[in-house]
Formats: sequence, structure tokens, C-alpha cells
Amino acid sequence: MTGLELILLCLAVSAGLRIVAERLKIPYAAILVFGGLLLALIPGLPEVNIPPEVLFLVFIPPLLYSGAISFPLREFQREIGPIVRLSVVMVLVSTVAVAVVAHALHPAFTWPAAFALGAIISPPDPVAVLSVMRSLRMPREVQTILEGEGMVNDATAIVIYRFAIAAAVTGAFSPTQAVLRFFIGGAAGVAIGILVGFVVARVHRVVRVVPVVSNTVSLLTPFASYLLADILGTSGVISVVATGLYAARKIPRIIGAEARVQIAGMWTVVTFMLESLIFILVGLELPYVLRALDRLPLSTLLGEAAIVSLVVVAVRIGWVTPSTYLFRSFFRWLRHGHEPMPPWRTVLFIAWAGLRGGDSLVLALALPLTIASGARFPAREQIIFITFSVIFITLVLQGPTLAPVARWLRIGTGSESEEEAEEAHARLAAAEVGLKTLEDPAIASSRYPEVVRYLKQRHRQRARRWAAREEDEDAHRPAESDEITHEHFTVAPSHEAAVIDERRAEEYRRVRSAMVEAEQKAVTDLRDRGVIGDDVMRRIQRDLDLETMLLETSEPVIETVSEVPSAIDRAT
Repeated sequence: MTGLELILLCLAVSAGLRIVAERLKIPYAAILVFGGLLLALIPGLPEVNIPPEVLFLVFIPPLLYSGAISFPLREFQREIGPIVRLSVVMVLVSTVAVAVVAHALHPAFTWPAAFALGAIISPPDPVAVLSVMRSLRMPREVQTILEGEGMVNDATAIVIYRFAIAAAVTGAFSPTQAVLRFFIGGAAGVAIGILVGFVVARVHRVVRVVPVVSNTVSLLTPFASYLLADILGTSGVISVVATGLYAARKIPRIIGAEARVQIAGMWTVVTFMLESLIFILVGLELPYVLRALDRLPLSTLLGEAAIVSLVVVAVRIGWVTPSTYLFRSFFRWLRHGHEPMPPWRTVLFIAWAGLRGGDSLVLALALPLTIASGARFPAREQIIFITFSVIFITLVLQGPTLAPVARWLRIGTGSESEEEAEEAHARLAAAEVGLKTLEDPAIASSRYPEVVRYLKQRHRQRARRWAAREEDEDAHRPAESDEITHEHFTVAPSHEAAVIDERRAEEYRRVRSAMVEAEQKAVTDLRDRGVIGDDVMRRIQRDLDLETMLLETSEPVIETVSEVPSAIDRAT
């Protein structure tokens, strides 16, 4: 079996593992760790030789972009302080701590190699944490902080990682130049990312009539952003994040319903396949890593991995808890304000929720094979082994404790009342805008006024329902479906009646399409004004997109549209 055939087989197995994870209600990443470990124990599997620079380019830009386009920007702005402390300062502190310990543990860890290890395992992966949090209905601010940390900390860690690799390969390093390049390259990366996002938005406007082309443009965007920034000597990873945030803000207004639905599905699949593939690759690489480390006892390797794992967990707890209150106290004093201190239970949970994931494995496998002198990259195999071990320890041993810790801290009973209220408000606003659209003279003077009356009746009922929910009258009752419901269509008794029914159905499509377009704009405007968050907007937008796709179909046998005439008869 060739390496490619094996990878395809393992991807198929990954799909089965995802189902197992859903059934057992455990983080999918933990299942993947076990899958990678089992692969490493199978003798005779081929080695997959992918150049490190290709590995980095294939995995990092799309994973960063996927996280950025789905991140709620309004919530990011609200929690910018904690996110920066965790994703920038915390990563720097953790990187230094790991580098010092690694350098002391083994002589193979030169300072550049030690800092590379620190940068690789410093950023936590929020995916496993958030999967537990959603089942526990954690407070919204906790989810926002961890999601924001997961998006930005990768960019910070990768910048440090690139500096460490450059120092290891060339043997030259200037702290002053590194700091200057960090800030100048970061600022330039943001500028390039926004520029790429602007150009991509213009391209989407041109190709919006062909959804498959919009999909292709979206897929190529992170690579274009990264490569352009890299060619210009700035931070490619920061450029990708900036492009993703810009795209998330602007592109939903530009592309059509079908393209939005397809792009969302495409990025879900791409992210799933890349995250699965990286654990497969490390499973195939581990036997060769252990063979290269056969001069070291396994007990020594496991001991080093355990010590480094303890360091990353302890440093996070030791930094997050005191720094949160010190920074908050400082800003309260600076602003002469009375901002409330965050609950200690929430702070402690965030400090404990530092699980590592697939991004760290990508960075470990992307380490260069050799340095400028032709010698092997120092401690490369040890770095890969320790990285996998840290992920295993944090995901498999620490991960299952998250739910008990959340219950012990009594923070797992947070409600989603704020988000539910926002959704009720947005759906009410959309229904009211839809009703207002029916007053347009071009629609009000329809040849089939019964269609307009029918839609008015439905949307008045919908508006009353969401108004009641906004006032919290039914806050504890599951939301009623906002979908169109109909009884069975009765076939018209004559050809003439059938023609009339089809014309009424066509008029329904025309009028309802105009309403949906106005509702889409109203919901996006609410997001732009900060009234609702991105998550709420995307949920409502998806419902409207699916209805738009149904209305645009050319098939007359679609149930929802075909049943409209009989439904109108009953309503009128």
C-alpha cells in the first residue's frame, strides 16, 4: 500500500471516528490522538515524505482562515483585553518557560530549538474545550475568550516559531531586530490582509452569479493572502487572520444564498479533513521518530514529555489567575472606574482549559530537516515526540476533567438568554421588514392579492410569536420552527385551474423572494450596528438562504411551492 492510498484509507476511518466521538460525546480530537497512536504501533507502514514548507503551506493558512471567518467580531471587541493577555502575553510567557526547561533537560535542545518547541506547544486549541462547553451551556464570555485566544494565539506562536527556526538554520539572531520585525511585520501583515480581503470582495462581486466559482475563490483566499505577505517579507499568518476577519464582515453581503451555504459547508469539510490528516501524518511519522531516537531510553523521552506537559499546564494556571486581577485592577485605577472583577470560578476554569491540538502537530512536522550547514535540525525528532505527548496528556488525561471541573466550579449552568433574546429581536425585525415589503406598490398591486394576504397573515403570526419570545414570555420553551408548514397539495380538478395555481405559486415565489432579500439586509444591518452578534446573524441568514434556494428552484414539483395554492385557498 502506498502512502497516498494509506492516507485516503485513514481519512475514511476518520469519518467513522467522528461518528464514534459524537455517539460517546467526547472531543473528536481525543479520538484522533488515539488513532494516531494506534497507527504508530502498526509495523511496516510506509513513511510519507512531505517537504516541511509544503506541509506548512497546505495546513496553516486554511486552518487560520477557517477560524477567522467564523469568529464573532463584536464579541472579540468586547473581550479584547483577556484575549490579548492569553493569546499574546501568555504565549510569550509559556514559550520562554518551555524553552528554559527544555534547554536544561537535554543538551540537544539549543536555544533556538528550545524556543521552537516552546512556540509549538504554547498555543492551546479551543476545539476540544468548546465541544465540552457547548454541552454544558457555558457563559458566553468564556466561549468568546477561548475562541478568540485560539484564533490569535496561533498567529503569535507561528511568528515566534519562524524567528526560532531562522535562528536555528542560520545561527544568527538579534533580539532587537526580532522585536522590530514582530511589530512591523505584524502591522504590515494586517495591512496586506485587509488589502487582500478588499480585492477578494471585489472578485466575489464579479463572480457571485456562479456559486462554484465563489467557492473556489474562497478556498484560494488564505493561500493568496499568506503567499503575498510572505513574498513581501511580512507576517503571512497575521495577514491570513486579517483577511479572514475582513471577509467575514464584508463578503456575506456580496455573495448569493447558494454560495453562502456552499462555502460554509466547504470550510467545515476542509477543516475536518485537515485536522484528521495531521494526526494521521504524525501517526505515520512516530515510528521513524522513535527509530531516530533509539539512542535515548524511552523512559527518558517520556520523562521529558511529562515535565514539559507539567510546565505548560502550571504556567497557564500561574499566569492566568493573578494576571487577570492585576490587569483589571490597574485599568480600574487608571480609568477611575468601578468595573466588576471577573468571577474567580470563571478565571480558574479558563486557566485549566489549556488543551493542545492539531495546530501544534503541524508546526512540529513542518520543522526543517536540516540547517544551513547541512546538519540535522537540532532535536527535531524529540520536538515531534514531545509535542505529540503533550497533546496526548492534555487531551486524553486533562480533557475529561473539564466537565467535572466546570460542575465543581458551578459555571456549567450559564444560559444563552442574551443570545436567544438577540435572535428573537432579529427575527422579529426581519418579520416586520418582510411585512413592510408587502406594502410596496409593485407588490401590493399584485394580480393575485390573495398571495399577498396569505403572506401578510403568516408574517403577522410570525411577528407576534417572536415579539412574545423577545418579551421573555416563552423563554423556557423550545423555539417554534420558523419553517413554512403546509398540508398536502390537492391536485387541481382541471387544466385551467392548474394553470392558475401555477401562476399563483410563481407570484408567491416572486413576492416571497423580495421579502427574503429585504429580511437578509435587515439582519446584516443589525449585525453591522452591533445589535446582534455574528453567530446569530449566520443562523438566521442560513435559514433565509435555504428558503431562497428553495424559491429559486426551477422544479415545479417542489412540495413547499406546489402546496402554496391550496394553502392560500385555506387562508383566504
